[in-house]
Amino acid sequence: MSGLAGLLAGHTPAGVYRWHAAFDADELARTVAVAGWGCAHLDGVVESREEALAALGEVLEFPEHYGRNLDALWDCLRDVGPTLLLWDHWGVLAYADEPFTARLLGLLRERAADPERPAFGVLLRGDGPDLGLPWLD
Repeated sequence: MSGLAGLLAGHTPAGVYRWHAAFDADELARTVAVAGWGCAHLDGVVESREEALAALGEVLEFPEHYGRNLDALWDCLRDVGPTLLLWDHWGVLAYADEPFTARLLGLLRERAADPERPAFGVLLRGDGPDLGLPWLD
């Protein structure tokens, strides 16, 4: 079973993973939809915490009142249904502000691990610092 199939089937723990697959985002969205998940794709270079928080709010379709800070991100993430977030070019932010990126990814990892909430996972695609993140094969 591939890493993605294992994640979608619940055999691989939900979390934040580095991912090297070259799936087209639309193809990935169709694949995860079959498993009952939604797919959000953050594609574009974000270089600051403000840009990252705004982009996450947009692709995850947060409400208008989303405050674009880590507390507001956490509050809105709690209401997200089964979702796989594909983040292309994540390393640009990570190289520009590694401490913030580590905190942000820690928050996403915490949400993914919450057994009281619907399934949530993050795939980070592209170059970036190690940050101790596991790879999804």
